[in-house]
Amino acid sequence: MELDLHHVRTLAAVSDLGSFDAAARVLSITPSAVSQRIKALETQIGRVLVLRSKPATLTDSGRVVMRVARQLVVLEGDMIAALDLEPGALTTLPLVVNADSLATWFLPALVDVPGVSFDIVREDQAHSAALLREGVVMAAVTSEAEPVQGCHATFLGTMTYRPMASPRWLERWMPQGFDRAALERAPVVVFDRKDTLQDDYLRGSGIDPLAPPRHHVPGSADFRDAVALGLGWGMLPDLQADALAAAGELIELEHGRAVPVPLYWQQWSLDSAALVAVAEAVARTAAATLR
Repeated sequence: MELDLHHVRTLAAVSDLGSFDAAARVLSITPSAVSQRIKALETQIGRVLVLRSKPATLTDSGRVVMRVARQLVVLEGDMIAALDLEPGALTTLPLVVNADSLATWFLPALVDVPGVSFDIVREDQAHSAALLREGVVMAAVTSEAEPVQGCHATFLGTMTYRPMASPRWLERWMPQGFDRAALERAPVVVFDRKDTLQDDYLRGSGIDPLAPPRHHVPGSADFRDAVALGLGWGMLPDLQADALAAAGELIELEHGRAVPVPLYWQQWSLDSAALVAVAEAVARTAAATLR
């Protein structure tokens, strides 16, 4: 079976953008041409690949084909770069990174990687590997050590999280020092509904995680600021909290309850110069930054 590169590139565009019209604009063709390409690919494969919904989504068969599509597009970009067929052309790599890595150490790793444009998806480190399995991304910063099928994993280092609060919050809720009972009624800051760090801490203290009131603040820097302002306590990584702790703006709620979160780089097992360059840059930065 010989897949048409125009067809698989179109499938990737529809998946990324969620509509035939948007894919048509990016590919500089008509929506009708997008539809014809997808239909031709589906006829060749013998399966429905795209659900014509809003947004357009891939079927299970479509996700399988997407993995091949991603690889073909990246290898094409490697060839163009190696032969200098299109000076200045960039190879696009879709990646998934957890919010705290994205806000602290990850972006500096990408600055000096030549010839690559990045399509970064933000996802919790405990859930990011799922996007690898679905073919949405080609590499991930994840807490999963077991390689996804068709991928290989490399240990990057550890981000250490500690329960932190502002002096203002402590003065209101724990004026006499750490008070475990106060955790049942004191407000907590949670990143989003996939964030379990605070819930795990509360369970470890024998407290129902649903007991205290909570604020959802789905931004890494905003989460840190919410804790520093006294909105609630929260689990903060040392990379974000150390400077504020040194300035007295954050105080560790309870010593000895740090949570190490190991991080891994997982990427598709594909012989791609662009992927190798990104992996090496990420590993170097992680080795210099993470613990």
